[in-house]
Parts: sequence; structure tokens; C-alpha cells
Amino acid sequence: MTHPAQPKASHFINGEYVEDTAGTPIPVIYAATGEQIATVHAATPAIVEQALSTAKAAQTAWARMTGTERGRILRRAADIMRERNHDLSVLETYDTGKPLQETLVADATSGADALEYFGGLAASLTGEHIPLGEDWVYTKREALGLCVGIGAWNYPTQIACWKGAPALACGNSMVFKPSETTPLCALKVAEILIEAGAPAGVFNVVQGMGEVGGALVTDPRVDKVSLTGSVPTGKKVYAAAAEGMKHVTMELGGKSPLIIFDDADIDNAVGGAINGNFYSSGQVCSNGTRVFVQKGIKEKFLARLAERTGNAILGDPMDEATSFGPMVTEKQMNIVLGYIEKGKEEGARLICGGKRADMDGYFIEPTVFADVTDDMTIAREEIFGPVMSVLDFDTEEEVVARANDTEFGLSAGVFTKDFTRAHRVIGNLEAGSCFINSYNDAPVEAPFGGVKASGVGRENSKEAIKHFSQVKSVYVRMGDVEAAF
Repeated sequence: MTHPAQPKASHFINGEYVEDTAGTPIPVIYAATGEQIATVHAATPAIVEQALSTAKAAQTAWARMTGTERGRILRRAADIMRERNHDLSVLETYDTGKPLQETLVADATSGADALEYFGGLAASLTGEHIPLGEDWVYTKREALGLCVGIGAWNYPTQIACWKGAPALACGNSMVFKPSETTPLCALKVAEILIEAGAPAGVFNVVQGMGEVGGALVTDPRVDKVSLTGSVPTGKKVYAAAAEGMKHVTMELGGKSPLIIFDDADIDNAVGGAINGNFYSSGQVCSNGTRVFVQKGIKEKFLARLAERTGNAILGDPMDEATSFGPMVTEKQMNIVLGYIEKGKEEGARLICGGKRADMDGYFIEPTVFADVTDDMTIAREEIFGPVMSVLDFDTEEEVVARANDTEFGLSAGVFTKDFTRAHRVIGNLEAGSCFINSYNDAPVEAPFGGVKASGVGRENSKEAIKHFSQVKSVYVRMGDVEAAF
């Protein structure tokens, strides 16, 4: 019998499911059990060509529609997504292994938020009138054309919508390539957009590994590339896009600092550290994985953290009581276990966790290291798993300098009751998405993205509109033209 997660076909192009079994088979493995639940096929060159030519052809008419008409379709898609939240959440759990307790509130719902938000903005994308005496200039905000979205495996539904919604609101078309690890959810986003009234070809999904991504990124018809992924992948894709002078958004990794001052509310700070390290089993790019705790509350913080981490419920992700799921793949689990061993070898003090959980699937216990120093591997490199490094600090000046001493700059957080200090410290941290007395909130209304190696451009909010459109300015002379001869 076919598993319920098996899609109708591997790709979604020009408004319908499309299959080409000549493409390399990609097994879909359920992280909670290790069993194969579906198979898709990587896009062949013929499939890539079909997707790009279709998206190119569909874009012109889509851009000619009014913003109101485009917005109505996106908002309708948001409504459908919310109606089907349960089924989409179950699929997300099959795709990623994340607990249903989490996917029910964080995945399709945030995808729907993006479709609704950008659907609401679509009619408001206007230019300006610039008076110059009798002459004047007017500007128009125009679509870029054909956009390619490349997704990561941690938020397959959300990333498809975070890229697709602003792209479509601005009148672009998109070919989206999900991560080969989580190929299922984006197909449903494409299906829902068609159901909501989007013209065929405006949003297409093709599967595949790096070579498919490479074919999409380097195609001369493509005007923009938006990638969510690791820094090494980002550098390659950015370089390839630059070769063709394409627009890019790069939403990459981080090793973000979370700074907890002596006067912080301990339970809130512990909650922030848990959200910033163990939500999605630590597989979140913005995670605050370097937790700097001022020495005065260090032991109290660690004791409360260990106590609350002990309340994590590891188990069947489909059981809504489960609050902590597996790593997305066996490979990712082994990478994270390697980092845990390095932490032990380099002399960090293990507070809790530190090993693979004794159960089916790719589970690692939520792990906390204390007495971590800035030069340890676990404090330098992005682990992308449930490993928290707790570091000590004395003064504000010292912790700001240490927090900034990294190639990354995605996020940063501060817990303190002193609001002047909170704003001052955040003002001095080199990061794009920051938090005060909170961590990892990502509402669609707020810009999201990093500085330094963590990326370029912003997703979400009105900022995303700027990255999926371009401005045309038109000078209008009302009188005669003067010329030298």
C-alpha cells in the first residue's frame, strides 16, 4: 500500500503534477523511524526546461494583472492553507520529523501568514511623483521577472511561502526547488495556489540536488535567486548568480549570541534559551547557540535550565504530547554527535544530554555544555542540532566584543530588566534579527535576515518587496529641450 505521504508526482509544473522517472530517485525517510515513506525523482534537464519555460511564459500576464487581483489569490490561498492546517502539519511532520505539537502552530500557519500579508500588500505597491518645477519624475515598481527559490530542509512549507508570497505579490513567477531531504510540502503549496486561482505556471516546484539547483541558478532566463541554506552553499550560489548579474537574497546560517545579564528574569531567560536552542530540535538558522550568562547567576541559571530541559518529551512526533523530535536525517544526527564529542574532548562541562537517545529514529538528547570558551569548536561552528553552549562573562563591554567575534551575524538576543542597557547592547551587536527578553520570534510583519556571512537581503515585511521588485524612474519634460547645438 502507498504511504499517505507519497505525492501524486515529483514535480508541479504549469498547474499540474508532472513525473519523469528517468530522474535520480530521491528516497524520503521519516526521521522518527528511519523508514522510507515516499520516493520522488530529481528533475531531469527536460523537467528543468519545462519549469523555466513555463514560468517565463506565465509571468508577463501575471504581472499585468492588478495588484488587487494578485492579492486576492494569495489571500484565498492563505485561507485554504489554514482550513487544511491539520493535514499540512501531518505532512510537515512526515517531511521533517518535527513534532506535530510544533508543526500545528508554526509551519503551515506561518506560510498562510505570509500569503495573507503579501496578498494584503499587493495592491499597495505604488511608485512616487517627484516634482521638479514644471518638469517631474514618476517611478514605477516593476516585477523582476522569473525568480528561483531554493529551500532548506528545516521549514519546507514556510520557506516556500516566505519566498513565493512576496515574489508573486510583486508580479514575478517562481520555480522553487525544495531541499532533497524534505521534498513533500512545497508541492502542496503549489497545489493550493492553483486552487486559489493562480494562473498555471506562476509557481512551480521541481525536485533535485545541487546539480538541479545549479541548472536553475545559472539559467539566463532567471532574474533573481533566493536561497535559504548554509554559508558554504550561499557563497557558491551567490557567485553563480553574480556571473549572470542576477538579484539575490541569501538567508544563511548563524552562531548567534544570547546574552543574559544578572538582573534577568531567570525563568524567562531559560525559556528564551530553550526556544533558541531546542525548538525544532535545534535545527533553526537563527538559534542563539552561544548563551552568555553573567557570572552572578550562572549556577542558578544552569540548575533551572537542566531542570526544565529534563521536561522535554522525546517520542512519536505524531503524538501531540511529544515536545522534542529527531534530527532530520541520520547524516545530520551523526554530524551533531561529532560536535558533542568535540565539546567533551575540548573540556566543556556536560550539564545534560550528550548522547543519542535510546529509541528508534534519529533522536539526540537536548544537550547543554557549560564552561564553554570562545575558542572551542562548539562555540565557533554552526552545529544545527540540540547543542547549547553556555559561556560566562563579567562586563557588558566584554560580552559585546566576544558576541561580535564571529563571521556570522544572523540573530542576537538580550535578557535584562534594564531597558536602556537592552537597547544599547542590541545597538552594538552585529546582527540582523534581534530580540529583547525573547528569542526566535519571526512574524511575517518583521524583516528577517543577517549581516556579515549570514547573508544579504531581507525576507518578510515590506523589505521583502524591495528584494522582489525594481524601480523604474521616468523623467517628464513639459517644456522645450535645450541642447548645445
